[in-house]
Amino acid sequence: MKKSTLLHAELSYLVATLGHTDEVTICDAGLPVPASVQRIDLALTHGVPGFIETVRTFLSESQIEGVVMAEEFRQVSPALHASLLGLLQEEQARIGRDITVTYLPHEVFKQRTHNSRAVVRTGECTPYANVIFQAGVVF
Repeated sequence: MKKSTLLHAELSYLVATLGHTDEVTICDAGLPVPASVQRIDLALTHGVPGFIETVRTFLSESQIEGVVMAEEFRQVSPALHASLLGLLQEEQARIGRDITVTYLPHEVFKQRTHNSRAVVRTGECTPYANVIFQAGVVF
């Protein structure tokens, strides 16, 4: 049995196969997933699993160098947005590097998800709880 934090087979495989600058979207239950992009659906019911716990687990096993979020996220859901920024600050401290944060209008964000290697759907039901992670390198 796998010993580390991330046990979900598809998500673990995705993380293991990411290359520098590859993108992965982690989203709420309502974000449309492009038909051309792999969907990893974790949603069980409203709120399960949550956005922050999914992001925390993803960050435990993946190196990132940037994130992209919708401008509306910080305006409409400020508490969850602040929680995500807190996780990113912890990650920056852990890796000793800055993580670039970019904001786009939500419609542009949705188009950007077409470039993702996969979209990971959570059970989160908080508006705009979506983030695109850009893979970094560990060296």
